[in-house]
Amino acid sequence: MQELVKQIDQPQRSSDRVERQLIKAILEAEYPAGSPLPSERELASRLGVGRPIVREVIQRLERDGWLAVRKGQPAIVKDFWQHGTLNTLVNIVRNSEKITGEVITHLLELRISLTPAYVRDAVANQRPKVVALLSTLEQLEDRADAFAAFDWHLQKSMANLSPNPIYVLILNSFEQVYLKMARLYFAESARREASRRYYHDLLEAALAQEATSAEQLARAMMTQSLEEWQNAIAGERR
Repeated sequence: MQELVKQIDQPQRSSDRVERQLIKAILEAEYPAGSPLPSERELASRLGVGRPIVREVIQRLERDGWLAVRKGQPAIVKDFWQHGTLNTLVNIVRNSEKITGEVITHLLELRISLTPAYVRDAVANQRPKVVALLSTLEQLEDRADAFAAFDWHLQKSMANLSPNPIYVLILNSFEQVYLKMARLYFAESARREASRRYYHDLLEAALAQEATSAEQLARAMMTQSLEEWQNAIAGERR
């Protein structure tokens, strides 16, 4: 029985490995947009797997906007920024050795669009639970990792309190990169202090049942975070 389970599980693990390797090769422009992939036979030989696994992975990558598959011809690498899906973005985040400043900037811009909306919804629909979430502020230690964990828990919880479940699905996709980015962001004490003030102001808005004020506070804080990140990137380039 254990051998049967092993036989069932192994192809899945192999296909995941091959998928990661091909995505990484595309991200690193080993296979640039518009270029053909090697044949299934050649890829199978290079990657040490059977052709059925390569074929399965190519089908996955076609589905997620990485490849265009043509019958009887090599698959063509597509411009994933133009043809990708949310799964594509998740794979970019998970498979990049180092997330570029540009990608983080785009994610922060996305956060400006999303966060104010679910914060408003949470305060409007689940105000007591928002107050409970923020009532532990006095216990928040002045450390980057503590702030990163608190902020992520707050974001996830507020999104859960919104009637729209898609917010949580989007956040779940970026948990790893969010926590890495947050630890870097909160490494500076001034940013921790600014965020602590934001949390207190958000608590006051929730206590006052001011959903619109909470939305405005969230938008202002998310915008400030983006501006600080852009300033930091500009400083590194000088």
